[in-house]
Amino acid sequence: MQPTMITFKSYSSLRRMICIYFANLCMLKEANNWRCLAMGTDGERVIRDHWKVKYNKNGYPHVQQGWVLPPDKMAEYDPFILMADDWFKRGTFSDHPHRGFQTITYIIDGRLEHTDNNGGHSVLYAGDVQYMNAGSGARHAEEAVDDDLIHTLQLWLNLPKALKGTESSYQNVLVEDAPRVEIDGGYLRIYSGEAEGIKGPMDSLVPINMFELYLKEGESYSLKLPQNHNGHIYMLQGEMTFADKVTMGKTEAGLLSYQKEASDDAFDHLHIKANERSRMLIYTGKPINEPVVARGPFVMNTEDEIHEAFNDFRMGRFGPSSQ
Repeated sequence: MQPTMITFKSYSSLRRMICIYFANLCMLKEANNWRCLAMGTDGERVIRDHWKVKYNKNGYPHVQQGWVLPPDKMAEYDPFILMADDWFKRGTFSDHPHRGFQTITYIIDGRLEHTDNNGGHSVLYAGDVQYMNAGSGARHAEEAVDDDLIHTLQLWLNLPKALKGTESSYQNVLVEDAPRVEIDGGYLRIYSGEAEGIKGPMDSLVPINMFELYLKEGESYSLKLPQNHNGHIYMLQGEMTFADKVTMGKTEAGLLSYQKEASDDAFDHLHIKANERSRMLIYTGKPINEPVVARGPFVMNTEDEIHEAFNDFRMGRFGPSSQ
């Protein structure tokens, strides 16, 4: 049988056919539970989904809460689980347990007092970050100082099964200890991971990137990221356009495209332009690709492990109160 020759009247019609082919391929992969993630040209990152964060006014003491990363879609965020934007007074997050994951808490405003049942005590201010590995079991309290109204972002970062039994630990990264790299028209603050040849001080068990980017109006920046890192953006102020396609403003969140099968040494770029003075946070990490069961303050791999965690807490195996 002779191959069929297909001719095109113009380059544009050929391009349309190619676009249709890849669109159909994406739908086919979706039907087989593949993740078809849109990529820009030449390995450029794009925003694959974005939304305005919705807030609930809860009253005193948990004044307001919004889900930056809603927990009902956690499969989209791997290795991350959820991210909460909270305004609260003292008495909201008193003594409580955790197991099986890590938390990364960024202070937007106010003073956060942290205590744990290993004798740890610290007070964090705007721009500071606390990393906690709950591991096999942590018990702590996160409180506003005095009459402060504290405003925080807390990200839950999963642990692989092999690390869920590790000893709990804490690390405070003060804003002045996170390297600030001056770039054209702004700065990049590096809390975790590496950018511009500079490494951040956070030492999480699951390596991630956590950067704060500030740009003046009209300025642009191209951020280098590992291709196999899933990730998300949260806008703290202003308005930015990403990859010349998606524009996001204050309190909007966006998920980044990524290449799941890419090698660890492959990188691409996210092009960012500030339409006004703008500041954002970006988090990226390599997916863990394990089953996740999250209930209350525990994140494990199975329901049986969740039941065991609740039982261990009831039986006092998490140790004494942190307060």
